[in-house]
Parts: sequence; structure tokens; C-alpha cells
Amino acid sequence: MIDNPVVTSVVTGHKQILVVDNDAGRSQQLSTVLAFVGEHFVHCSQEQAIENLADSSRILTVILTGNVSKDCSALIKVNPSVPFILHDVLDANELVINVNVIGTLAAPLNYAQLTEQIHHCHQYHNKLPRKSSKLNSSALFRSLVGSSEPMAQVRFLIEQVAKTPASVLVLGESGTGKEVIARNIHNLSDRAKEAFVPVNCGAIPAELLESELFGHEKGAFTGAISTRKGRFELAEGGTLFLDEIGDMPQPMQVKLLRVLQERTFERVGGSKSIKANVRIVAATHQDLEEMIKEGSFREDLFYRLNVFPIDTPALRERKEDIPLLLQELLTRFEHEQNKTVRFTEKAIESLMEHPWPGNVRELSNLIERMLIMYGDQIVDVTELPYKYQHIDVQAYNPEYPEELQEHDVINELFGGFDYDDESDDDNEQNELTVESDVNGAQNSANAALLPSDGLNLKEHLADLEVSLIIQSLSKHDYVVARAAETLGMRRTTLVEKMRKYDLHKPSE
Repeated sequence: MIDNPVVTSVVTGHKQILVVDNDAGRSQQLSTVLAFVGEHFVHCSQEQAIENLADSSRILTVILTGNVSKDCSALIKVNPSVPFILHDVLDANELVINVNVIGTLAAPLNYAQLTEQIHHCHQYHNKLPRKSSKLNSSALFRSLVGSSEPMAQVRFLIEQVAKTPASVLVLGESGTGKEVIARNIHNLSDRAKEAFVPVNCGAIPAELLESELFGHEKGAFTGAISTRKGRFELAEGGTLFLDEIGDMPQPMQVKLLRVLQERTFERVGGSKSIKANVRIVAATHQDLEEMIKEGSFREDLFYRLNVFPIDTPALRERKEDIPLLLQELLTRFEHEQNKTVRFTEKAIESLMEHPWPGNVRELSNLIERMLIMYGDQIVDVTELPYKYQHIDVQAYNPEYPEELQEHDVINELFGGFDYDDESDDDNEQNELTVESDVNGAQNSANAALLPSDGLNLKEHLADLEVSLIIQSLSKHDYVVARAAETLGMRRTTLVEKMRKYDLHKPSE
């Protein structure tokens, strides 16, 4: 029996395999295989397993061997964050029902079998919910909000690479939040207290980019009236974000490659070497591997930057995140502008149908537009710009008294008439008063249109309205938006009138 834990192979900082076995001979056989695999392990008896599992964060897995007592069976259940492997255990079927029993080892042991089970243990730890290193709301930038699988993967990759010195290449379409990812990497790294310095390589003229990155000495060129530090010096100890790296001219690619290799540079016009203790995060929306084939991007620079690539998903690939993004963006705008809007469920459903070529940036712009137009109101599908209306809904038209409806129709069609029907006396005629800018000749012409025996004004105006709507629809091949523009009304208003008068595009 093993009286005390025997540390057979322990390296500080590495997770260890805890071998629980009361049989010293069997433990020695297992030790031989573990040492051959290159794993760090500790032996203990079943009675000492509880003490060794007190700090489970240092345990990769527990290998239970031989006859397992009831205490060890309970040990599996009270340590769900630790994966267990069963080796040569009687009644193993009663234990494998526990989710943290990830496999069994048959006797005799072999290398392939053991490495496969250890690999499963690493995967078990990777899938565990993280507590100490979990990205919280204060660390996350709002554009990284989302519960979709693509965004979960992005957050996982950020979490993995942030604490390392590795260069990162962020790939993705414009507007997906590549700089946001770069800032998260910086904020979660050991360099968080130092500067984060962004540079847009496509926005700076080629002849000025070298001076912008490396600085210049006084008199290095015309206009260099004093010594100036470059972005590399400003980012010393921190992170330099090279946005749109694909737009960097080839001569600058060579100089950047030298800095990445030697970690030193010289200012323009200077000869003194300056050390560069800078973490590089680059980003591009271009296909750099295709650019390498075309000869417009250096392959050696690509592999220097592409140590750890992160692909940012387009918004159309994670549409289930749109409600959360709306909420977060509205919260930000409410804080900045002290006003907000609310979206109906139908409006959100319609937005989720949009392809979003501009990604999160386009969504942010839309919200700002809605704030300007409908601040502190509720936005439905009919209030969204036409290209975002992917769901047909019936626009709300309030029911006004009949006389107000007639008055509205008259104003819409003629724009300047008023009428008075206060008297019901059969001897009094209804009198239309034309505004002062209509001359007498026009009055006479208009009066001539009125039949001597009178007419039903409401029916006459309805017929005229239908006629004008049909003309406009026919002119624009029943494209409702264009027809509505010609008639000077909202598209939704025209849709309602077409529904009211049962107007449809003639079948061909």
C-alpha cells in the first residue's frame, strides 16, 4: 500500500495526472507508460485522493485503478470539473454514467490508447465554463456582443491568445469589428496598462507611411522641423494595431518585416537603432493569400503576421445576435444622446431578414437614423427604410370622422380648397371657396365642370383618386415605391389605398 503521495513527475505550472491506486506494482507499470508519453503525474492512495483534489485547478485528470471504494465513487460526483479515467476497474459500468468519466483504459496499457484518453481530458477542460478568465461585460466591447456560435468562437480565441506575445491577424469584412477584437486582445493582455496605437495603413500616403510608423529626425526631409516619434515608439510596451495591412505598399512591407524579425528600427533620417517592444495585431478585409499569388503582398510577411488568425463573422452569418446588438447599441446611443427608440418584434424580425452588407457598422448607422426620425418612439416595420422592410404588415391608419376624411382627400388631391357645410338648409347651396391666388378665369373654368344637376362629391373624388393611382402605377409598372413618390405620398399609404380600392397588377 502507498503510504504517502509519491511525486513521480511534476513540473510547476503544468496540470498533473493524479493516479489513484493502492497497488504499488500496478502504479509502477502505469508510471512507465505516463513517463513515456511525457505527462506529469502524481501517485496517491484512494484515501489521499480527497486531499490531492482540494486544488482541482492543477489536475488534468484522475486515473482510478483497481477496486474502487464507495468513497471514490462519491469523489467523481463531487468533482464535476475534473475528468476521470477508469483503468482495470471492476463494475466500471456503474461509474461511466457520470458525465465527467470520459473513458476507460483496458489492460494491458498501450501508448495510443492512453494518448487518446488524455486528449479527451484536454478537450473536457477546454469546454468547461470559465470563471476566473471569463470575459465579462466590462472587458467586452459592445460590438462583440452575441450568443451565436461564431461569436463564442471569436471570444474563445481572444481569450486564448491575449496573454501570449504572439502576433495576431484579424480577418473579416468591413464593419465586422476587427478593431474591436484588437482592443479586446490588448485589454486582456499583460500590456493592457500600456498604449494601444491604431494605424490605418490604407489611409496614409505611401510616402508618409514610413515616417508615420518609425518617426523622423529633425531635417530628415522638407518640413521636418523637429524630431518626431513614430507609432512604434508611441506603442512601446503596448500594442500596435495595423489596420488594412493589405493596403501597405511593398517597400514598406520589407521594412515592417525587418522590424518584426529584428525587433529594432531607425527613424527616418537617423542611424540609431531603437528597440521595439511592441505586440503586433494586424487586420484586413482582403484575401492576403490571393494577393501573394498576384505578387502584391509578401509571403514572408504574411507568415510573420499570421501566427494566430481570427476570422470575424459577417452579421448575416450570426443574425440571431441582432436583438442583443440592437439592445447594446441603443444603450450606447441613449447614454450619448439621452434619447432612444424601441423596435417592435416585427421590426426586429424584419431586420433579421436583411443581408447586412455593411455588417455591424450598417446596423449602428440605421439605429442612429431611427433616433433622428423617431426619437423616444416605437419603430415598426413601416417606419424602417424601404430596403429594410422584409415583412408585409398593415400600416396603421386612424379612423377619423367622415367629414375629416373628405377634407383630407380634398387637400391631398387639390391642395388648396376648403368647404363649408355648416348649414343643412335645402335652400342653401354648398359653396366652395377658392384661395385668393386663383384668378377669375380659373374660377369660371372650374365652375363649368360642375353638372347643372349637381354630383356626389365624395364619390367623384374617390373615382378621381382611383384614376390617378392607376395611372401612376401603370406608369411605373406597378412599382409601389415609385408610384407613391409620383403621387407625393408614403409607400405604406399607397399600399393601404390599393387595398381599399382592390387594385392589383393586371395578370399577363
